[in-house]
Amino acid sequence: MLTSEQISFLKQARKNIIGLVICVVLFFSGFLLHGNAGLYINLSGFLIIIGGTLGATFLSYNMDRIEILFKVLKTAYGKKTRNPNDIVKILVDLSVKRRVKGVLALQDDEDETSIVFLKQAIGLLVDGYSKDQIKESLSAEMYFFRMRRDETRRVLHTMADVAPSFGLVGSVVGLIGMLAGSGDSAIIMTTVPIALTSTLYGIVFANFLFLPFAATIREKTIKELFLQKIITEGVLAIYDELHPRMLERKLKSFLTPSARHGHLVSFEDILDKLELKDLRESA
Repeated sequence: MLTSEQISFLKQARKNIIGLVICVVLFFSGFLLHGNAGLYINLSGFLIIIGGTLGATFLSYNMDRIEILFKVLKTAYGKKTRNPNDIVKILVDLSVKRRVKGVLALQDDEDETSIVFLKQAIGLLVDGYSKDQIKESLSAEMYFFRMRRDETRRVLHTMADVAPSFGLVGSVVGLIGMLAGSGDSAIIMTTVPIALTSTLYGIVFANFLFLPFAATIREKTIKELFLQKIITEGVLAIYDELHPRMLERKLKSFLTPSARHGHLVSFEDILDKLELKDLRESA
């Protein structure tokens, strides 16, 4: 049985796929509108671009970095970022639990939560670190997370930079072949497509694949850093024993007015919900 969040993610993914298919159809229709599709297909130019771009990438980065790139792309396109409202709700519940049962009661939530950053934050809180130590540790985690993502994104930018250059290499190869066979029309007809399609492939790969992939990773990183910032502020407020309603107000101030779904829940309602949950667990 799919959850509402999974259904929402599937609907959004379907919209993206439909939009992508329409754009791809429009893009390639421009090639087919006034000519034969076979004119734009050239295996030699394709191999020059792919081989040159991958070769330059392998020389620039080690294989571990490239493997990380594929993992990050898989996560970026296959996993939805958590809704900030859900994070606020979790932190408010943790705040109530901390006020009612004490900080050690949060240890169960440390094991149950699927958000790695939140799990680390709760662990620091349960282990009794000071507020400055918690803030320093979480800030360091955010900094190195962003740095790792930037390094991964730089691989795609490198590929986008070198792909058009190897398109020019393919063009030079085609021109050399054309000049070498200037007296033979058959050789000219064979080498001219290499010269033209190589540049075309280089530009298309750079602007239609590599740069959009890099932009997706950047957008995903910004969203995750935003959630990590909310978690950091929430955990520090829980450490200071801020009232749950004030905590909710504070955390929802991070969100735009249109994103602030729901209404402020009273402390008594949250407490009743927590007590009912304990009764069900004990039963």
